[in-house]
Amino acid sequence: MQIDDILSAAADHEKGAWLDLAHPETGEPTGIRLRLAGPDSDTQSRSRLSLADELAEAADLDGRVNAAAREKARLNSLARCVLDWEVMEDDQPIPFTHKNVLRLLRAATWVQVQVDAFAGDRRNFGGL
Repeated sequence: MQIDDILSAAADHEKGAWLDLAHPETGEPTGIRLRLAGPDSDTQSRSRLSLADELAEAADLDGRVNAAAREKARLNSLARCVLDWEVMEDDQPIPFTHKNVLRLLRAATWVQVQVDAFAGDRRNFGGL
C-alpha cells in the first residue's frame, strides 16, 4: 500500500456515496436517497470537531452535559455528514438544507440508525 492509495481513498470518502433508505419493516427502498461523506473524509472530521465544540459549549460549570444537549449535538453531527439528498414531499423536491436534514433525522430513529451505520462503514465508499 502506498500513501497515494490512502489519499485516493480519503478523496473517495469526501465525494461520498448514496444511501437508499430502506423501509424498516420490509427492507424495500423508500425512495429517499442521501449522499453521505465517508468516515475518512474531511467532512466527517469537521463534524466530529464541531460535535466536541457543541458539547463543550453545552457543559455546565461541573462539565456535565444534559441528555437533551447531547442528543441535539449528536443529531447535528450526523446531519453534517449528509452531502446531498433526493427527497420528495407532495411530488416536490425538498430543498437540501441542514434544517431539513435534521427534520428527517428526527422523524424516526430507524433513519438515524441507517445513516449512522452507512456513514461509518468504509466498505460503502470504495478505496481501502
